[in-house]
Amino acid sequence: MDTDLTTRITTDMTAAMKSRNALRTEVLRGLKSEMKYRQIELGHPLDEAECQAVLRSAQKKRRDAIELYQKGGREDLWRKEESELAIISEYLPAAMGDDELKGIVDTVIGETRASAPGDLGRVMKAVMGKVAGRADGNRVRQAVAERLNSMAASS
Repeated sequence: MDTDLTTRITTDMTAAMKSRNALRTEVLRGLKSEMKYRQIELGHPLDEAECQAVLRSAQKKRRDAIELYQKGGREDLWRKEESELAIISEYLPAAMGDDELKGIVDTVIGETRASAPGDLGRVMKAVMGKVAGRADGNRVRQAVAERLNSMAASS
């Protein structure tokens, strides 16, 4: 489990413990634990992509919790989840911009010769492989659907 990412998380966790930053220590300790469980589950040391998958999963859990706490009017809890999300996000690649995402969608549509909304699944699969965790699946689906719908409308 000694990738650059896990080493960085361990180093930062130690620094957070020394500076008595309880929230950061708790989040990083939890991430290390989730990575260790994933390593045991897979039966081999995690590579960088697998570590990022664990982080994206943790990120998604926080986003879902924020949404639920906001609906429930629990500001104290969603603020804590937001803080945890910010810490997790530090360890993931920067999110892809809209223009870059649209460019990839257009390229994939050209490569796959997709032309109708019914091609959404085929295009989504190829785009998700290219964005490699730098764009949320819902955002990708929306961009692909918009492009395919506009192509169908102009035909």
